[in-house]
Amino acid sequence: MSETIQVEVAYALPEKQRVVKLEVAAGTTVLQAVTLSQLDEVFEELTLGPNLKLGVWGKSAAEDRVLVAGERVEIYRPLQVDPKEVRKARAARAKAGRVEGDQESEGATGSDSSD
Repeated sequence: MSETIQVEVAYALPEKQRVVKLEVAAGTTVLQAVTLSQLDEVFEELTLGPNLKLGVWGKSAAEDRVLVAGERVEIYRPLQVDPKEVRKARAARAKAGRVEGDQESEGATGSDSSD
């Protein structure tokens, strides 16, 4: 009899999340566990394939990585916005706010020349 291990596979949308607990054979890979979870039948927008981004406990993992007992596989959704672009926009807004604040403080600190 072959040894089995328990793992979890998780997928989440903002309005719906699911974690599937599985008992699988030792040596099961990340992609095999995802396939066994059948989460693609629960989430119609989830398509299993070569472009699927997977991780184990929040760290990116290759689909052929062998799982260890107790690990949780996570299926990642595609990013809606590039994080670098968000940071650039936030930095630009902060810089604009600082420049505007500096201009206002220069006007407030001007000295009155009437003695």
